[in-house]
Amino acid sequence: MTSSTTRLTVAQALVRFLSAQYTERDGVRQRLIGATWGIFGHGNVAGIGQALIEYADDMPYHQGRNEQAMVHAAVGYARQSGRLSTHAVTTSIGPGATNLVTGAALATVNHLPVLLLPGDVFATRPADPVLQQLEVPYAGDVSVNDSLRPVSRYFDRITRPEALIPSALNAMRVLTDPVETGAVTLALPQDVQAEAHDWPDEFFAERTWVVRRPGADPAELAEAVRAIRSARRPLVIAGGGVHHSRAEEALAEFAGTTGIPVASTQAGKGSLRHDHPQDVGGIGHTGTATANELARTADLVIGVGTRYTDFTTASGTLFTGEGVRFLNLNIAPFDGHKLAGLPLIADARSGLQELTAALDTHAHEVAASYVTEYTEDKERWEQRVDACYEADEPDVRPTQPQVLGALDALVDESDVIINAAGSLPGDLHKLWRARSRDQYHLEYGYSCMGYEIPAAIGVKLAAPDRPVWALVGDGTYLMMPTEIVTAVQEGIAIKVLLIQNHGYVSIGGLSESVGGERFGTAYRFQSDDGTYTGAPLPVDLAANAASLGMRVLRAKTVADLRAALAEARTADTPTCVYVETETADTVSGPPPAQAWWDVPVAETATRPSAVKARELYERHVSTRRRHL
Repeated sequence: MTSSTTRLTVAQALVRFLSAQYTERDGVRQRLIGATWGIFGHGNVAGIGQALIEYADDMPYHQGRNEQAMVHAAVGYARQSGRLSTHAVTTSIGPGATNLVTGAALATVNHLPVLLLPGDVFATRPADPVLQQLEVPYAGDVSVNDSLRPVSRYFDRITRPEALIPSALNAMRVLTDPVETGAVTLALPQDVQAEAHDWPDEFFAERTWVVRRPGADPAELAEAVRAIRSARRPLVIAGGGVHHSRAEEALAEFAGTTGIPVASTQAGKGSLRHDHPQDVGGIGHTGTATANELARTADLVIGVGTRYTDFTTASGTLFTGEGVRFLNLNIAPFDGHKLAGLPLIADARSGLQELTAALDTHAHEVAASYVTEYTEDKERWEQRVDACYEADEPDVRPTQPQVLGALDALVDESDVIINAAGSLPGDLHKLWRARSRDQYHLEYGYSCMGYEIPAAIGVKLAAPDRPVWALVGDGTYLMMPTEIVTAVQEGIAIKVLLIQNHGYVSIGGLSESVGGERFGTAYRFQSDDGTYTGAPLPVDLAANAASLGMRVLRAKTVADLRAALAEARTADTPTCVYVETETADTVSGPPPAQAWWDVPVAETATRPSAVKARELYERHVSTRRRHL
């Protein structure tokens, strides 16, 4: 008995297939590919472009302005959707395809699913080379799309129609795998996209991909329980895996039951509400004094869904307690074995629930004196936050922390705050008071300038009833303001808080600390000595945003800012609040770094600033510890 078939082009078959894919976790089912973003050229207009028209009722389409930005929007949507739903992104060949690379790297670094569908050169090679083709003399089967291989979790080039079936199924498998997920690339030669084939109807049947929650191995769980019960000063580090697993309630129960304090990475912030008794704030180079002092004296570090980046470990100088050990609850074995830790390979929520149950059997809690210690330290830190946020003079220009303070006073748990790069991540990690599990949306795995505005669009598409804020410095804004046009076109009411401080403030401060003297980090005219130390540039970013169709509210003082933020929060159209803070040659005002970060300093130099920086660098390096 032969199965029935339907004759469609490869592109039509792919779009129809994608529209029938679903995920399910904890009994909740939703579309895996919620929409497709696209910019069209000769490499995809007649294939995927035509197919999206053919199946417009089944596959929503969003028009982007920059290919990288489209990936950012899809990633923002995926993160807000708990990695259970994402978007596809289609481009032409050539520069349209290579513009995907940065976005793909960001998705893969952060373990966030996105499907990339770049056009490719002819598979049949009727003319060689074609427009935008990069010729590789040693290999005839290489195109610019191969640059996406190292930043993709799965890559295939569909050179024959029938190859689409196994490739598409593998793509869905990787997108829905909580360990493997990231960017998935299906390169589509433009001739193959338009080629017809007889497809088995089973290919288009609805498929549900169950996102698993594996529990812990009993032996690993028993070892983890023994480690926790024997620890006097344990500390939890909550990473992004807590959010991906929706393990926030399980973490709160674990912390509340045991009294173990919880610090958070950039990706994990918000795992506990800021006012939870066990929340001690951010960890590492941009963390709080409370969390970092606990880290220095911890005898057991319990990592939950974290990769232990150098910002978290202070480049290997933070965890210096006598006999300190690591217990790593992670769904990925690669991360579970880091720092010579005890692995507890499991879904974050399942693992935390099992740990809590096992520890509760013996009513395990840390000493009351330990709880008192971190509680009092946290209260002192909160006083420092209040001092940074406080603005006694409402008629003066605000500092950057005062800008955050004004926003902090306005929002509630429904707001989402998005940021990725510049000086804001450090200020936010130290100061921001997260009110809900997904309010704090920091992309710091790749720390990609330009992420914020398109990601805000993706988040708003996933959560249309919530206020969504893109916090953007002038450097980031100049990288990628293009998707403001998309927000205006589609009526996506994001709020952009645009902070003008005339340069790369974060890198300027880093440059000064490592002997670079802030060279090339200010947005100023060039001076006679070749440095950029002249007058600030006469750039009006507010006017630029307005020219792209966005409503802009200018704030010159603290009082102006408060009023503008309140007005923007209730706006039902895309709205920008523009405020100028201090210039790039001054500090931003928050507490300094509470832990070191390794940026190598010139070993030989004649300039005094570099010589001094090298001396300090060598002192820090001497404290690095290898955890073996």
